[in-house]
Amino acid sequence: MSSSVITRFAPSPTGFLHIGGGRTALFNWAFARKTKGKMLLRIEDTDRERSTPEAVAAILDGLTWLGLDWDGEAESQFSRASRHREVAEILLARGLAYRCYCTPQELQQMRERAEAEKRPVRYDGTWRDRDPASAPAGVRPAIRFKAPQDGETVIDDHVMGRVVFQNKELDDLIILRSDGNPTYNLSVVVDDHDMGVTHIIRGVDHLTNAARQTQIYRAMSWTVPDMAHIPLIHGPDGAKLSKRHGALGVEAYRAMGYLPEAMRNYLARLGWSHGDDEIFSTRQMIDWFGLDGIGKSPSRFDFVKLENLNGHYMRHTDDETLLQAFLAFLPHVAGGPEMLARIDDAMRAKLKRAMPGLKERAKTLVDLMKSAQYLFAQRPLALDDKARQIMADGGVAALQGLLPVLTGADWTAQGLETAVKAYAEASGAKLGKLAQPLRAVLTGTNTSPGIFDVLDVLGREESLKRIEDGLKLS
Repeated sequence: MSSSVITRFAPSPTGFLHIGGGRTALFNWAFARKTKGKMLLRIEDTDRERSTPEAVAAILDGLTWLGLDWDGEAESQFSRASRHREVAEILLARGLAYRCYCTPQELQQMRERAEAEKRPVRYDGTWRDRDPASAPAGVRPAIRFKAPQDGETVIDDHVMGRVVFQNKELDDLIILRSDGNPTYNLSVVVDDHDMGVTHIIRGVDHLTNAARQTQIYRAMSWTVPDMAHIPLIHGPDGAKLSKRHGALGVEAYRAMGYLPEAMRNYLARLGWSHGDDEIFSTRQMIDWFGLDGIGKSPSRFDFVKLENLNGHYMRHTDDETLLQAFLAFLPHVAGGPEMLARIDDAMRAKLKRAMPGLKERAKTLVDLMKSAQYLFAQRPLALDDKARQIMADGGVAALQGLLPVLTGADWTAQGLETAVKAYAEASGAKLGKLAQPLRAVLTGTNTSPGIFDVLDVLGREESLKRIEDGLKLS
C-alpha cells in the first residue's frame, strides 16, 4: 500500500459524537495509520440551524478521549461554500447542470402524483431541457445536476462488493439551492477531491449517496476515491441501534467508566475481525487492520461484552496508569468533582496502594469509584442497611474478640491475614463471620476489596478507630 492514502472523518455537528460515528472514525484512523497515510477531519456544518459550536467541541472532545488524532486542522465545510458554488457554475457552463424554476407547489404536486401512481418520488426533469428564457418572473432557480438517464453507475465497494445502480432510478438532484446554498452531495465531492481523499470509509446508509457522488466526480473528470461502506450497528435484539440500546454519545461511555483502550478494542470488533482474536492492543489493531476484514452483516452492540472487555483491561492496566485514568474520569461523572477535590498527595498514595484490590472486582471506573468510597468516608461512618444487619447478627461480639488481636498484629495485609486466621482457628470462628463485620465497620457496606487490603490501606490508626466506632453500635 502506498504512503499516499488519505482518509477522512466527516461528522455533522448537530449533536454528540455517537457510537457509530466513533467506530467510523476508528476505522478511518486505523486504516490511515496502518498505511502510513493521513486521516483528515472535516466538520460538515452546512446545516446552519442545527450545527452548533458546542456540538463541534463535543465531537473533538469525543475523538480526543477515544485517542483518535487527525492530521492538520479540522476543516469547516461551511467555510468552503464559495468553492462549492464555483463547481456548480462549472457544471452549469459545461451543460452538465441546469437551472430549475419549479416552485415548491409544483414539486409538491409532482410528489403527490408519484405517490398516487405508486411510483418512487423523483424529480420529473421539467426544466432539464427547457429554455431558461421561459422562466417565470420572480422565481429564484435552484441548480440541478444533469444526471445520466440510461446505463449504470457502479460502485466497486471494498466491503459491499460490486453495487450497481440503474441511472434511470437516480433523478437530477439539486446541487445549489435557490438561496445559493450548496447541498450535501456536491459539497462532499468537492471537499473530498480538494482534500485529496483517496479512501472514503463510512456507513452503508451512504451507499445511494455514493452513486450520486460518483456521477458528479465523473462529470468533473475527477478520480473517484476507493469506497468502503460499513454495515450499521444494531442492538442486541437485531433492530437498528437506538438510544434504548446504547446509541449514546461517546462522552456518555466515558461517564459510564469505560477505558478508551477498551472502547477502541470493542468498537474495532463491531464489524471488523482478525481471525478469532477478541482482545488486542491498539498497536496490534493497526498492524492487522484492513478493509477486507470488515464484514457485510450488521454487528450487534452488547453492553455485557463491553463491560467484560473493560474489566479485562482494568485488571491488566498497571496501577499508576489506571490511577491516572481514574483521576481523568472523575470530572465527568456525578460526584466525581467533589471526590477529586479531596485527593491530595496522601490520598493519591492511598488510592495507588488500594488499586490492586480495587481493580480486581471492578468492570468500570464507576465500580472503582464506588469501591474506593471507603477511603474517603469520614468517621463515624454511616452504615448502610446490610452493614447494620451484619453488626446486629453477632458482628459486635465478633469484633470485640478480634480487636485485641488486630491491635497487636503486624500491620501489613499478610501480617493481618495471618493473625486473623490464627484467631479464627483458636476460637473456632469462621473466617467469614469475622471478615463481614470488619467490612461493615471499615467501609459502611457489605462489599469491598479484600478485607486485609482494606485494613492495610486504611492504616492502623484509622482502622482501629473505625472498629471502635462500630463497637459503640452495641
